[in-house]
Amino acid sequence: MDFVLGELFSGPGGMALGALSAEIQKGKSKFRIVHGWANDYDEDTCKTYAYNITPNNENTVIHGDVKQLRMKDLKEIDAFAYGFPCNDFSIVGKKKGFGGDFGPLYMYGIKVLNKFRPKFFVAENVGGITSNNDGLAFRKILDDLSNAGNGYVVTAHLYKAEQYGVPQTRHRVVIVGIDKTLGLEFKVPSPTTPKTPMSVSQAFKGIPKDAANNEFTKQSAIVVERLELIAPGENIWQTSLPKHLQLDVKGAKLSQIYKRLHPDKPSYTITGSGGGGTHGYHWKYPRALTNRERARIQTFPDDFIFQGSKESVRKQIGMAVPVELSRIIFEAILKTFAEVPYDFVPNSINNEGIRLFNPRKD
Repeated sequence: MDFVLGELFSGPGGMALGALSAEIQKGKSKFRIVHGWANDYDEDTCKTYAYNITPNNENTVIHGDVKQLRMKDLKEIDAFAYGFPCNDFSIVGKKKGFGGDFGPLYMYGIKVLNKFRPKFFVAENVGGITSNNDGLAFRKILDDLSNAGNGYVVTAHLYKAEQYGVPQTRHRVVIVGIDKTLGLEFKVPSPTTPKTPMSVSQAFKGIPKDAANNEFTKQSAIVVERLELIAPGENIWQTSLPKHLQLDVKGAKLSQIYKRLHPDKPSYTITGSGGGGTHGYHWKYPRALTNRERARIQTFPDDFIFQGSKESVRKQIGMAVPVELSRIIFEAILKTFAEVPYDFVPNSINNEGIRLFNPRKD
């Protein structure tokens, strides 16, 4: 059984690559996901997606504002995925939620669900979405998703990527919905690396010298001098620096400013935005990470080649869904449809949008 996948806010293809990599065999039946169409507003992102995901059918990757997307011209789909923009829900930002420019964009996913009534959907966003507007915004999102199309049995969970084979402490809310008329319910797949997360030194092994997107950043002398004094795993605020190397910052001090990775631990969250001091820094060498190193942290394979300038590629990687986390989630969805048993854990967010904290584990 093939599920044709449509995507909004597709990014460079992290979600798609994971989905297309998932495949389940049950007897003589094969369950898999195939590309249908994708849309994103960023041109380089669309070029990356087309180059790697659908090189022989680039016109299925639609570059443009979702508000102008002609849904009536899109191919019928059985599956839908969207990482709707998180800018207004991020705990780092101003948490504008529905009052911002990006918050209401999740409604375009509702329109897709109502038009195509796919058998299942996957929606992804930052962990901070659960607390925006005292949780009322997320509760409305869950309610809207549950009532779209034919109605969906919804399972929401805060996934910790480092527990799923991703060398990065990236925590994201993923909502999976299955058409309620099918009588199926998705269960959260059990973590694959709950106690032995992959470290960045493991993740960086064997990067070819001629790998694509592996250009070094030309660091200024003062940045090199600063980084040489910062220990692995620490940031600029945890280090006693001479006055000429200190930053004149008042108010909140972001923990990732000039923070170096620790070789024996997963990376902190790789982001796609931010100026100097936020690019992620090697534990051994006094430099920012290369984009290929960032891609390894996001579990993209080395033959996945990003298009665009170095800064554009950094943004694409930081905004992507980790490929391995995507693969595990989509594989569990396919097992659900194939009725193949798999290990699962309770979802950490209930249907009212409330985080179910376990003080020993969360």
